[in-house]
Amino acid sequence: MHTMRNSNHRAQSGRLAVQGALALIVVALLAAAAWYLTRPKPLAVAVALADVGRVETTIANTRAGSVMPCRRAKLAPPAGGRIERLNVTEGDRVRPGQVLLTLWNDDLTARERVSREQLQTAKAHVREICELAKASARDANRARDLRARNFVSQEAVERADADAAAKQANCDSAGTQVAEAEARIQASRADTDRTVLRAPFAGIVAEVNGEVGEYLTPSPPGIPTLPAVDLIDDSCLYVSAPIDEVDAAQLKVGMTGRVTLDAYRGQHFPGRVRRIAPYVLAVEKQARTVEVEVEFDRPGEAKNLLVGYSADIEIVVTGRDNVVRVPTPALMPGNRVLVLAAGGVLEERKIEPGLANWEFTEVKSGLAKGDKVVTSLEREGVKAGAHAVAEKALAEKREADKAQTQ
Repeated sequence: MHTMRNSNHRAQSGRLAVQGALALIVVALLAAAAWYLTRPKPLAVAVALADVGRVETTIANTRAGSVMPCRRAKLAPPAGGRIERLNVTEGDRVRPGQVLLTLWNDDLTARERVSREQLQTAKAHVREICELAKASARDANRARDLRARNFVSQEAVERADADAAAKQANCDSAGTQVAEAEARIQASRADTDRTVLRAPFAGIVAEVNGEVGEYLTPSPPGIPTLPAVDLIDDSCLYVSAPIDEVDAAQLKVGMTGRVTLDAYRGQHFPGRVRRIAPYVLAVEKQARTVEVEVEFDRPGEAKNLLVGYSADIEIVVTGRDNVVRVPTPALMPGNRVLVLAAGGVLEERKIEPGLANWEFTEVKSGLAKGDKVVTSLEREGVKAGAHAVAEKALAEKREADKAQTQ
């Protein structure tokens, strides 16, 4: 009987122990669930790997530059007058010497014709006078022969010689009249040419101001007016952009660079510095700048660019290859960066920077290749000690969870 009571007591104690253990397990699970549900969610951060590559120190323009042609002429005839013929329209391609427009010049062409007729008259008069001079010279020779045979007097010979000399002088004088007439023709032709506008080089007509019948007035000194024809040689292009005067001292002609254009986003055109202005521009309410020109290394790539495109230049001052680098936006004040460690915690590290530009910064020490550097520093809660997860990894996890629920 006593043995049976002990056995029942032990069974009851075991059941109580099991129940207690189960209660503790339930409490632990509830606590774990409460912590899991209320735990702070890891921050989603953008990261970039510290990699090995090239880093350059570059200088960029302070304001947008422009694509410029090597030759551009705003043309107008030197004389004023009414437009008689307009031979080109905007967008036409012209060759050197091609007539672009002609002013009314009937009076000048008529004057040139008169000068030509005068030249013919002068030449005919020369022929007449010179033939008479030749005849007088022959008469003088005959008179000398007759004098040698005592058929004529010495006085007759002298008269014949004097007449021949006078006729020859008239012949020589008439020759100067021909030269004078030719000079008048050249002067008339020059006056006529002042009414004809020709292309000084091959190119494309960018602008035409005026129509047939309108009066064209030359620009007075110091007062700019619209050109009759704006001609652009687009076979040779370069970019002109302002560089801050502080940076301009580091530049030299021949330095390599890159050209970017808003019209061709994501595309770079290699170039080279061709000119640095020898003076500083001081524009009101703007920083003092130096105009720098960069020519294209491969002109064939730039042949489809339009003159006037906005463009930016980036000139390489120095560079290094095969160095550890991080994106420049990942740097915090004091040369510090946040690194996403293996445990998902953000760690702050101080680095020793080297060369830098707006895109990459060289890391001499403080990071190793493959470290995950945070680039989304502006997000709330991103600081050392915070739990975080890379955006790419978080997106992959969400896709996996979505696939499992389906």
